[in-house]
Amino acid sequence: MSRINDFNEILNERKSVKVFDSDYKIPHEEMDEIIIKATKAPSSVNMQPWRIVVVDSDEGKAKLKDAFGFNSRQLTTSSAMIIIFGDLQNYEKAEQIYSDAVDQQHMTEEIKTQMLEWILPYYKGLSKEGMKDIVNIDSSLMAMQFMLTAKAYGYDTNPIGGFDKENIAEIIGYDSERYIPVLAIAIGKKAQEAHSSVRLPVHEIREYL
Repeated sequence: MSRINDFNEILNERKSVKVFDSDYKIPHEEMDEIIIKATKAPSSVNMQPWRIVVVDSDEGKAKLKDAFGFNSRQLTTSSAMIIIFGDLQNYEKAEQIYSDAVDQQHMTEEIKTQMLEWILPYYKGLSKEGMKDIVNIDSSLMAMQFMLTAKAYGYDTNPIGGFDKENIAEIIGYDSERYIPVLAIAIGKKAQEAHSSVRLPVHEIREYL
């Protein structure tokens, strides 16, 4: 597998691909490598609220086809469709995350205790909408890092927001009250060149104060 090491090339060559080589399958070991690197993305108090479903089997894709409607071409031709959910009860992993940080000497036991005494009541006291805001931002940061990492591995992607977000959790078998869909990402080898796109000039979107 050819890799891209130049970050400018990764940024400039990442484009949204609509049609993939349906015969190409990404090995699970390599997919896990991409996910591990993608989940180095930052998250609020390191709660890592993203939960990732990799749909790469014919059976899984068939189950999701109706949910993707006019985006079903990306679903059926891609090596995999990545469904990213935000876990509204992500704080249940707090003890594990901070204990691992202590074990790896990233923090002391005292700091862990102080952090958990603050984080747990705060997160548990958030409204559903407040927690949604957090998991949407954090999971979107990870999603962008996933796409850049995929490009570095020689794969193309297409982020998709147009799918049945109301029912996707139940279709997959997730608790829809706990897991909210953030984004889907098709990944694979392009079968058609992606269209180039333009960006607004920097002076139209930036202001120095």
